[in-house]
Amino acid sequence: MQDTKVDPRITRTRRLLMDAFLKLTIKKDFKDITIKDITDEATVNRATFYSHFQDKYDLMDAAITEDILENIVDNLSHYNQLNEESIVKIFVTLTQFHTNLTTQLNTQCRRSYASFSSIIEPKVKKELEKVFYSLLLKQQSKLDSEALKIGAAVLSWGIYGASVDWKHNSSLSVEQYIKIALPFIVTEINHFKG
Repeated sequence: MQDTKVDPRITRTRRLLMDAFLKLTIKKDFKDITIKDITDEATVNRATFYSHFQDKYDLMDAAITEDILENIVDNLSHYNQLNEESIVKIFVTLTQFHTNLTTQLNTQCRRSYASFSSIIEPKVKKELEKVFYSLLLKQQSKLDSEALKIGAAVLSWGIYGASVDWKHNSSLSVEQYIKIALPFIVTEINHFKG
C-alpha cells in the first residue's frame, strides 16, 4: 500500500487557519467570531478556508483535537498500570492542561475560557475514559467488558471533576490536593479489583 504525502502547503495553510482561530478566541467570544474574521487574521480567502474546513465549528473541532487533545493524550498514553503513581501523574497532567488553557484563553477574554472548556470537557473525559479502560483491561481482563467501561467512565469523570474542582475551588497546591483525594480514588480502584 502506497503512502500518500500531504502537500506541505496544505498543512501550513491548515495550521495558519487554526492559529488565526486560536488568536481570535483570545479577543472574542466564539459565537462572535466570523469566517471573515478568521480569513482576515490568517490572510487567506474564503475559498481557501472552505477547502480546509466546513465551517467555524469544524475548525474549532480540529483546533481542539489537534492542539489540545493530542497534547493531553500524548501525556496520558504511556501508562502501563493503574496505580497511585499513574493517578497522580494523570491528575497533574489535567491540572497543567487547565492552567495552560486558562493562561491562553483568559489573557484577554474570560468568556473564551468558559466557552472553550465546555466544548473541550467531553472530549477530554472521553480520552481519559479510553486510557482508564485500557489500563483496567490490562489489570482486570477477567472482568466483564461492560463493568470495565463503567469503571473507566467513573474514573475519568471523577479525576476530571477533581481537576476542575482544584482549578476553581481550591487554594491547595496540586500535590496537596491529590494527596488528600488519592485515598478515595485508590479505595475505589482496590474495591474494583475485588
